[in-house]
Amino acid sequence: MNINKSTIAQLIKKILTEIDPEPDREGLRDTPARVVKSFEKLFGGYQVDPASQLTFFDSESYDEMITCKEIDFYSTCEHHLLPFYGQAHIGYIPNKKIVGLSKLPRVVELFARRLQNQERLTSQITACLDRALQAKGIGVILEATHLCMQARGVEKQNTIVITSSFRGLFKNNLNTRNEFLKIVNA
Repeated sequence: MNINKSTIAQLIKKILTEIDPEPDREGLRDTPARVVKSFEKLFGGYQVDPASQLTFFDSESYDEMITCKEIDFYSTCEHHLLPFYGQAHIGYIPNKKIVGLSKLPRVVELFARRLQNQERLTSQITACLDRALQAKGIGVILEATHLCMQARGVEKQNTIVITSSFRGLFKNNLNTRNEFLKIVNA
């Protein structure tokens, strides 16, 4: 990630000074540097175009649904700068090409490693795969737990937020959508 590490460390030090009466104590002394290193990982999704990570193969006339489910992801809520995390489920019906299966989690990871809201994250994954695959249909479902809902605000510990995005047959054909939902919930 191309960030100005020195500037971020200074800003974190300033924040710590505003929060804690002893910002130079042993436990906080190296916190600005640790946060910078953490940010490099947490927000590393800005440096790579997720579509560039996809590899394709001839579908060999395979025209049934392909589903990759329970893809773990971690992201950061842009509203509160707190984590949200969960699982993504992706399904598609190929149209002449299939994607390398390990690349689906990679796309999720790269979009998740940005400041996000869950709705946009869901849409970005779907749009990227739709453009790249030109599949007959795509479905994406995200299930997530938001720390901003657990640790502040409503303080509800067991709330799960589910978002979905459908294209092509997944949007226009109820049977296709139901088949995907049945696979995801199996």
